[in-house]
Amino acid sequence: MKVTIFLGSDSDYEVVKDALDILKEFEIPFNLEVTSAHRSPERTVRLIREAEQQGTKVFIAVAGKAAHLPGVVAAHTVLPVIGVPVESQALAGLDALLSIVQMPKGIPVATVALGKTGGANAALLAVSILATSDEKLKSRLEAYRRKMAEKVEESSRKLKEKL
Repeated sequence: MKVTIFLGSDSDYEVVKDALDILKEFEIPFNLEVTSAHRSPERTVRLIREAEQQGTKVFIAVAGKAAHLPGVVAAHTVLPVIGVPVESQALAGLDALLSIVQMPKGIPVATVALGKTGGANAALLAVSILATSDEKLKSRLEAYRRKMAEKVEESSRKLKEKL
């Protein structure tokens, strides 16, 4: 297992669907669990320990509202933790974003965008982290980015043709 993903609630699954597809595309093994920093703190700590024993190299933690899950994970591991804030009705996700990004000195959490974009970027950031020690993965990530750039150029060409 190289990436472990924790969802604060099963309703957060939509946020990580694209992330799971990205990890599959890069053939990166992952595990997905629902656990809560508040409602199941002992389970959360146990899952962190089990994930480390099973070879996890990067954690992704998805949470909304108070969004303490990424910080709790980071407090219990020295491995990289990527926090994905979830949008909410009350504060449009600003509460979650600030909870994750404003970690105290010494317990960092990499924070990505809100929602599905953040989920996808969390997966790509995990790929980048893993690619620091895997040349084959690094090459595949470079190819992925080249393909993105080619799509932009193609979009530009098609738009110009319409003019």
